[in-house]
Amino acid sequence: MSYIAKPIAAHPALPKNALGLTHREYEGSMSTLCAGCGHDSITAAVIEACFELSIPAHRIAKLSGIGCSSKAPTYFLGKSHGFNSVHGRMPSVTTGANMANQDLVYIGVSGDGDTASIGLGQFAHAVRRKLNMTYIVMNNGCYGLTKGQFSATNDKASPSKKGEANPFDPIDLCQMAIQLGAGFVGRSFSGDKKQLIPLIKAAIGYRGFAFIDAISPCVTFNNHSASTKSFDYVRQHNQAMGPLDFVAEQQEITADYAAGTTAAITLHDGGKLLLHKLDGEHDPRDPDEAIATIRKNAKKGQIATGLLYVNEEQADLHSSIGTTDKALNEVDCAQLCPGSKALEGINARFR
Repeated sequence: MSYIAKPIAAHPALPKNALGLTHREYEGSMSTLCAGCGHDSITAAVIEACFELSIPAHRIAKLSGIGCSSKAPTYFLGKSHGFNSVHGRMPSVTTGANMANQDLVYIGVSGDGDTASIGLGQFAHAVRRKLNMTYIVMNNGCYGLTKGQFSATNDKASPSKKGEANPFDPIDLCQMAIQLGAGFVGRSFSGDKKQLIPLIKAAIGYRGFAFIDAISPCVTFNNHSASTKSFDYVRQHNQAMGPLDFVAEQQEITADYAAGTTAAITLHDGGKLLLHKLDGEHDPRDPDEAIATIRKNAKKGQIATGLLYVNEEQADLHSSIGTTDKALNEVDCAQLCPGSKALEGINARFR
């Protein structure tokens, strides 16, 4: 039995964030997804990330397309702006909303079918334009709403629930995102909140296109031992690219110490961080190394998770096309409609 509303009563001792809000203010309706669905775990991670960042719910816009994953925004941030678009068209709707009001935090939720099939072109151009948003793919390798057909990210030779093998090679969305110019690319597992939550927080704080591929097993159609999207497989083959954490914007903490030595850094909360400088095996600032790391682990049957790539110098869409710093929905009519002479000047530039 499914419930569409949560109880109003809440314990008075619930933890509160910097805004004085509890987790309840960041929740949504009760989930109607299958019991144990990985999408619900990702939903919980989004709620926790926004709670910890103390983002007012009315400053967030959540958008989705069609599919099990696209139902998920109903289950988080019930007091935020939201739009459930048509199949594969979430990036276009997000682009339009972002052009009208760049001051909101945009979280787009999609699925492997919604992104890697019908919405592939939409996804590619949102990345290419460096739209300032957090794009989360809840990746289960199948179409759960239509009885488990293979999606474009499903593993080659992986059998369906009926035993039929997939004849096609999978699309790796993280590699594609890096190649298309995404400035922030991460991959995680729905069952690993210690990694997923700070990854979502960092993505929200990134200025530019931030992409997270969240492996999310489908407990009904694609949770068997031969699938790399299953719970057991990911837990056994997860190769985390180092521990992950995120600190919200504060006054800069700097340190200068020689390679091979250790330094104690005092954090904003008073805690101590011991840093030992050495040559890391993975450089997230190198796109070629990021892709090579993904492929090297894939050849071993392993899944590289964590922050795979980040470009700290990326300019977002508004910077690229020189829009006004003021949200368009706050610009007065005289500026938005300057008259026929201004339009003639604009047209003349394209002749």
